Amino acid sequence: MSIKVLIVDDSALIRQMLTQILDSDPDIEVVGTAGDPYIARNKIKKLNPDVLTLDVEMPRMNGIKFLDNLMRLHPMPVVMISSVTEQGVEVTLKALELGAVDYISKPKVNIAEEIQKYAEEIISKVKAAAKARVRTADERERVNRAISKQRLRSSASNIQHTNECNIIGIGASAGGTEAIADVIRHLPPDMPAIVVTQHIPGPFSKSFAARINSYSQLTVVEARDGEKINRGHVYIAPGDKHLKIVKSGSSYICKLDDGPLVNRHKPAVDVMFNSLAKSVGRHAVGIILTGMGKDGGAGLEAMKKSGAVTIVQDEKSSVVWGMPKEAIKRGVVDEVISLQSLPKRLIELSA
Repeated sequence: MSIKVLIVDDSALIRQMLTQILDSDPDIEVVGTAGDPYIARNKIKKLNPDVLTLDVEMPRMNGIKFLDNLMRLHPMPVVMISSVTEQGVEVTLKALELGAVDYISKPKVNIAEEIQKYAEEIISKVKAAAKARVRTADERERVNRAISKQRLRSSASNIQHTNECNIIGIGASAGGTEAIADVIRHLPPDMPAIVVTQHIPGPFSKSFAARINSYSQLTVVEARDGEKINRGHVYIAPGDKHLKIVKSGSSYICKLDDGPLVNRHKPAVDVMFNSLAKSVGRHAVGIILTGMGKDGGAGLEAMKKSGAVTIVQDEKSSVVWGMPKEAIKRGVVDEVISLQSLPKRLIELSA
C-alpha cells in the first residue's frame, strides 16, 4: 500500500518538484498539495495523509505555529522543508523539538536543478517518516520528568562493568537531536567526555551544540580539529566533517576529517566509532540512538571487538528504529535500553 503524502509549501515550484520526486517512487503517492496551513488543515481531514512535508515560511500562518497546533491536536509524521540559513537552522531545531521527524534542506538558488540532487534523500526520509513513532513535545516533557524523578547517582555495588570509562560515543540520525538533548540534559558535570555524531547539515551543528549547552550541566561544544578532549565536556561533530578520536600521549584529541561520505553521510557514525575502537578500546562506551539506515552498525561491531560496552536505544522509545536494529542484527549489542533509562545507565558505567 502506497505512503500517502501531503505537500505543504507556498512555492508552486517546490510543490511541483516535490510531487515529481515523490511520485517517481512506486511506494509513495502524493495525494495533495497545499499553499498554506489553512488549506493544509482541511486537506489533512479530507485526505488523511501518512506523512506531511511542511515548509517553514508561509503566508497566513508560519510552519512552526502550524506544526505546534498539529502536534497537539492531530500528531502525525512531519518532514520539514527548511532553508539552510542561520534563522532557518534555529527554526528547524525548534520544529524537531515540537515533534517533526526529520528535515530536508531547501536550496536557495537554482531550485529546480538543485532539489533534484536531494531526490534520493527526500524519498528515503519520507519513507522513514511513514514508519516513525512521533514524539510530541508533551511526550518528551513527560519522559524528562520521569528521568528527573530517578535517583541518578547509583552506588558502586550496582555497577556491572570492570573497565574505567574514558569516553562515551553517541551516534544518531532521524529523531536524534531531541534524543541526544534528553540524555545530556540529565547527566552530571563530572561525566567522562562524550563525543557525538548526529546526521546533520553543516550550518546546524554549532547551533545544535549551543542549544544543548544552554541547559546542560556539561560543557557542550562543536568539535574543533586538534581540540583536547576533557572530562565534563560534550563534543558535537561538525555537520560537514567526520569526527575521529585519536590518542596523543596520555590525552585524546578531536580530529576532523573532510574525506568522502561514509554510508552516504558526513559526519558518519561508523567513522567515529571505528576511531574509538582503535584509540580508546575497552575504555569506551558506544551508543546508537534513533535513526534510519545502517550507519554505526559496523563501527559498533569494531568497538565491541575492542572490549567496549555497546548499547542501543530500544524500539519503543525510538522515533525511527533503523540504526539500532541494524546493530542488533549484527549481534554486537550488550544492552538495549529505553531513552528514559539511558542517563542512569551511563552514570552507572562511569562511576
